[in-house]
Amino acid sequence: MSENNINSKDFLIGSLIGGMVGAGLALILAPKSGRELREDINQGASQVIERANEWKDTAQDKGSEWKDKALESTNQLTKNVTDKAQDLTKTVQTKIDDLKSTTSDKVKDAADKAEEVAEDAKDKVVEKAEDVKEKADK
Repeated sequence: MSENNINSKDFLIGSLIGGMVGAGLALILAPKSGRELREDINQGASQVIERANEWKDTAQDKGSEWKDKALESTNQLTKNVTDKAQDLTKTVQTKIDDLKSTTSDKVKDAADKAEEVAEDAKDKVVEKAEDVKEKADK
C-alpha cells in the first residue's frame, strides 16, 4: 500500500513539473511576429545591460572602498613604523650618551688616580733623594 502511495505521489509531482516546463516552452516557442520577437529580445538585452551596469557600479564602489581602506592602513602602518624608529633612535642615542658619560667619568677617574700615584711616587723619590743626600752629607 505504501509503495502505491509513493508511486502516485511521484507521478503527481512529475506531472506538475512537466506541465510547468511544457507551459513555459509553449510561451517561449509560440509563434510571434518578428516585431514582437525583436522587442522581447531587445527588452531582455536591455535588462542584461542594466544589470551589468549595476554590477559594474557596485564593483567600482567596493574597489574604491577597499582602496581607501588599504591606503588608510598603509598610512597608519607607516606612522607606527616611523614612531617606533624615532623611539628606538632616541633610546640608542640616550644609551650612547650614557656610555660616553660613563666612559668619560672612568677616564677622568683613571687620570686622577694616575696623577695621585705619580704624586706619591714623586714624593717618595724626593724623600729617598733627601735621605740619600743626608746620608751622603754625614
